[in-house]
Amino acid sequence: MATSEAIKAQIRDAFCGLEFPGDWCLQAGTQGDEPYLVSQEFAGKNDWQSLDAAFIDRAPAGYGSALSFFSDEAFHFYLPAYLIADIDGKLQYANPAFHLVHGLSDIDEFIHINQRRYGNRTWLQHAQHKFAMFNQKEAKAIVAYLWYKMETDEYERSSIEQALLNYWMERVGE
Repeated sequence: MATSEAIKAQIRDAFCGLEFPGDWCLQAGTQGDEPYLVSQEFAGKNDWQSLDAAFIDRAPAGYGSALSFFSDEAFHFYLPAYLIADIDGKLQYANPAFHLVHGLSDIDEFIHINQRRYGNRTWLQHAQHKFAMFNQKEAKAIVAYLWYKMETDEYERSSIEQALLNYWMERVGE
């Protein structure tokens, strides 16, 4: 397994050229207060590398749920900040590993999200759509992070292993 410093360097290198999606494109959905809070708190934050780990861990408004309410573009842009903060052990509330494995378990291809709203879309299809934004280099950095998490977080091990086998390894061509 690569060292935590090597994985962080791989993440920085893979995501270094990302363009800020714009303030208009930060939130997914409009239900509840949290999407709006995400937009307010991340507005103008156009450099993911300068974000403080304490800020991203608690955003928005102390809920620590920004990863759940980002648009796909914002998720893509801010994810590396979360990965690095997690490797550094600076996250208590935010859980980027969960957001990279949710929808990729053995049964998720059969579970529909919300048929009244999304028709027959399954959690697997939802995850595949969300992760399609990542290029090969970024996906490889995510895989390195997930391998690291699988070795260091016993609680997440099973779900990470399923996600690696069901999606991420094939996604990076391994």
